[in-house]
Amino acid sequence: MPPAYFSHYSGLNYLGWKIVADNGGLTGNIENGKARFLSDPFEMDDVQSPVQRLIGIHDEIRHGLGLADVTRIAIALYDAKTHRLKTFIRSGLKESPLDHYTASLDDIPSLVEVARQKRPRVVDDLEVFKASPTVHSTRLIKHGFRSSLTVPIFDHGNLFGFLFFNSDTPGCFSQVVVHQLLPYARTIALFAINEMQSIRMLHAAVKTAREITHLRDDETGGHLDRMARYSRLTAMNLAPKYGFDDEFIEYIYQFAPLHDIGKVGIPDAILLKPGRLTESEFAIMREHVDKGITIIDAMRRDFNLDNLSHLQILRNIVAFHHEAIDGSGYPKGLKGDDIPIEARIISVADVFDALTSARPYKHAWTSEAAFEFLHGAKGSRFDHDCINALEAGMNEIKDIQAQFAESPLG
Repeated sequence: MPPAYFSHYSGLNYLGWKIVADNGGLTGNIENGKARFLSDPFEMDDVQSPVQRLIGIHDEIRHGLGLADVTRIAIALYDAKTHRLKTFIRSGLKESPLDHYTASLDDIPSLVEVARQKRPRVVDDLEVFKASPTVHSTRLIKHGFRSSLTVPIFDHGNLFGFLFFNSDTPGCFSQVVVHQLLPYARTIALFAINEMQSIRMLHAAVKTAREITHLRDDETGGHLDRMARYSRLTAMNLAPKYGFDDEFIEYIYQFAPLHDIGKVGIPDAILLKPGRLTESEFAIMREHVDKGITIIDAMRRDFNLDNLSHLQILRNIVAFHHEAIDGSGYPKGLKGDDIPIEARIISVADVFDALTSARPYKHAWTSEAAFEFLHGAKGSRFDHDCINALEAGMNEIKDIQAQFAESPLG
């Protein structure tokens, strides 16, 4: 590729950035060398989601900083287990070309190089990619984007994802503009990392609780990996009908493995019983839902996670994934659309993986047999939209099952 189209900025990788200027708008608290108060009070209770924060920063860049030509900002997260990128949040002035998009990092050599160099990269004219097009570069050009600034994000030395600034104007990202944008880029990277670290803290706390209580139920690491990805696949295929954005889909994926955290409070004699539970034993088993909500609220309080956005998605998943469409589920006996969609998604993904996984007391069902069972219970226990959405991803299901296969049972 012609070197004139590209610029890499040394010394500006994520871990080494320095905020070089206030830029008159990032904090807005200095005027003519004197302190002044903001017009609106800042409330810690005003929890904003990552996309809300990104939209606010984008508005500040365009209007406070005067960089109106920056027409799109987006983050893609990196999944180290699958070596894939997935769209997360974005702010833009027009329809996004890359909603609900995922791709192998290996299929995007230009981003592999950005990650290798650990430095921001400027492309002055995206049409340079027409010589070796990728899906994402083709879509960007088709939607009228002409230049870009790409910033790799690293968390403790590990690739976290990429931050993209795009413009409809060729050559938008001069060295002066890049230095103006980098403090904002660092802010965006920090809040994205902090958000995911809070979720990882929840996962780690639950994992520790399982180990301390010697929890040995069917929820193996492979099961949790698979059902989380089935949940994401289902949500992505539902997105056109339900209007899900990538942020909502990502939180379903992140929170799915925590759906049964309340089981840490259930006695092993009941949790691991190979046969059918008695009525009194099943009543105790059902308590894991309320115990799960109690655990979530305790972790939120004890780990100071009040600023973690979308906790209600997690609470809905834990509280309602055992509800049934016909009202026969527990604990509330909710029906149909009264059951939050995130809980309906997790219910289908969880049962599908349980059916298609081998256990000491059962053989693994084929995916076809599992879907036949789910369709048989459609309208009574499971949401038909969720079943159809998961079934539409049979190729992805095969990939997930191959990559996260359990070790053969002894």
